[in-house]
Amino acid sequence: MDSRQWTRRDLLCASGAVGVGALAGCSGLLEEQSTNRNPSVVENRPDAIYRPSHVEGMEMIGMQEAGGRMVGLMYAYAHRFWTVTGSVTELVQPGGDVHLMASVWDPDSGTVLPVGTGLSVEIRTDGERLHRRSPWTMLSQNMGFHYGDNFALDGEGTYTVTVETGAVGTERVGDFADSFGESATAQFEWEYSEAARSEIPFRTLDDAGDPGALDPMEMDMMPLSFAPSTDELPGQVLGSAEAGDVHFAATVVSGDDGDAIAVSPRTRYNGYVLPAMSLSATLDRDGSTAFDDLLTQAVGPDLGYHYRASVDAVESGDELTITTDSGPQVSRHEGYETAFTDVPDVSITAD
Repeated sequence: MDSRQWTRRDLLCASGAVGVGALAGCSGLLEEQSTNRNPSVVENRPDAIYRPSHVEGMEMIGMQEAGGRMVGLMYAYAHRFWTVTGSVTELVQPGGDVHLMASVWDPDSGTVLPVGTGLSVEIRTDGERLHRRSPWTMLSQNMGFHYGDNFALDGEGTYTVTVETGAVGTERVGDFADSFGESATAQFEWEYSEAARSEIPFRTLDDAGDPGALDPMEMDMMPLSFAPSTDELPGQVLGSAEAGDVHFAATVVSGDDGDAIAVSPRTRYNGYVLPAMSLSATLDRDGSTAFDDLLTQAVGPDLGYHYRASVDAVESGDELTITTDSGPQVSRHEGYETAFTDVPDVSITAD
């Protein structure tokens, strides 16, 4: 098989207890237990990550190489999500026939890439354009960082879906410095039927609203947006700290332009990167301030999606304080929409 493109329609199943895998690896773990695709929103939701009302599978439409990166396209039942503006969330009710999802990643490192200048999806059938729009940047508990939206289709049949990735607009560092600066296009042929959609597993959860999260999907060919563990971070690792549902890890890395502080925030439980945050930091040394400024969003093969700033040096005993000026400005699937707001400051002391 050509390693640059896969078109087999993998049925993926999700389980709040055991994660998600290909159907062959999880047969019987998740049965069709409900015909209700829109359970009620969980009552008395905590201001934190919580177990959602339900868990569902998805089906892979295809994967394709485009412009030195991989693009994956999937679909599931149309479902609700929440948009985020500042600290205000707004519910988007389910609409249309399917929820389309796209993910873009570097095939060498497996790093999921942010598309800062926009990602668009065009859907055509019988040569006529049905939709062209930019899906939302999203976070979900079983998939992490991706792009998605609900779409109405024109009945069963063959659809051509074109994904325009746009350039990676955040600062690109390390081996990414000279890559992904241009847009790229991937095109997929999709044979849609209501019967195939109805076979996607779905079940409600008895522990909805409890603290916790769904397990990540288990994918053989498509990476998820996991942040590297603290021990795997390059450079002089300063340490880590938790605030609310965010786990912060920090390191000092060296480059052609000198040293930089790199802060990697990730979700509690699953360790997904948290994109589109506004972070600032101060570095205190012996009663004086050695650094006080905003951190810049960046992506690299070793650090993944992170936030950074140049510094003269970090010395033993320095205290790094990280301030979350705003949480991730991305849409959220259920269970994440009440989290990542009013995140307290955290401090890490360099050894």
